[in-house]
Amino acid sequence: MDYRRTYRSAAIAFADLVSRIPPDRLDGPGLGDWTLRDLLGHTVSSALRQVPVVLSEKAPTLLVGSPEGYFAVARSAPPELVAAARSASTDDARDTGKALGDQPSTLISDYIGRATSALAGAGDDDLVATPAGGMRVRDWLPTRTFELVVHGTDIAAAASEPISFDAGTLAEAASLAARMAVAAGDGPELLRALTGRTSLPAGFSVI
Repeated sequence: MDYRRTYRSAAIAFADLVSRIPPDRLDGPGLGDWTLRDLLGHTVSSALRQVPVVLSEKAPTLLVGSPEGYFAVARSAPPELVAAARSASTDDARDTGKALGDQPSTLISDYIGRATSALAGAGDDDLVATPAGGMRVRDWLPTRTFELVVHGTDIAAAASEPISFDAGTLAEAASLAARMAVAAGDGPELLRALTGRTSLPAGFSVI
């Protein structure tokens, strides 16, 4: 799979979804304690706005060698650091959501343009400074595609609007989710559930 193409494809599908959300739905329920506006803000911040920033910050050393390793860092972090990161993420989501206004499509298109332009100038093996540590571009960007796909479906459900990702993009995100489960020690359980042998426990998550 071409990680650049899947990222662009996910971003385009996300932008199309946002263009169809009525403004009066933005301050309604989103995900958990987040409004739909908060959820949009988080997705824009994590999957679009930070891409040019990260791609511009070179890292001296490779610390995380795979997309699933990126998420494993958060899972293994001390609880107090996770709690602080979640609180900061919520604040950022709400601030970004407010900044998007009632017609977020225009700003989102601009963020997509900046992200894809920065990506065009980055090499696959360039080492960049991500929140989890130094990573290759080709390993880090799929984590941003994952954010677009997962939160794109969250937003679609909250807004009661459909979203359509192409097969390659969905396959990349699903494959990453499976590798995350394996890295966390949940591979056999996930495989048995996917093949109809058992059901996953309530609250199961690879994140």
